[in-house]
Amino acid sequence: MLEKLKSIYLNIGRIEDAKAKLVFWDLGGQVSLRTIWEKYYEEAHAIMYVIDAATASSFEDSKSALEKVIRHEHLRGAPLLIVANKQDLPGAIDEEELAKFLHKELDERPYTFQAVSAYDGRGIKSGIDWLVEQMEKSKRTETLQARAGVAGQI
Repeated sequence: MLEKLKSIYLNIGRIEDAKAKLVFWDLGGQVSLRTIWEKYYEEAHAIMYVIDAATASSFEDSKSALEKVIRHEHLRGAPLLIVANKQDLPGAIDEEELAKFLHKELDERPYTFQAVSAYDGRGIKSGIDWLVEQMEKSKRTETLQARAGVAGQI
């Protein structure tokens, strides 16, 4: 039952390397699931926002949802990795095109765009490396670590 619940509501992934232990919450992009997103903001060190780069019809909705995420007070200053996924499909826009589309919506936080393919793994490691580097430098990470009584490791 737990596995079924996770597949419907929330998927959690864990990655560990020499620099960091990362926990990813896949909150799902469906409109019906967006109401639970805010429950995770307060403890988030960073944001990885994934956009289906092969489906132009979803760009406006993704842009609107991203705008709400980055304006939330609990995510102020959190580094932002915007992922243009599905680069393995014909017609997918790359990170430069996605940046042109979203650029006016972004604020002063550290952010970058990364073209990836979840299918073949292209671009994922460099995006995560950037995110870890930004989290290591982030005041937000310092604050969250101090609140948790931990220091030095993400």
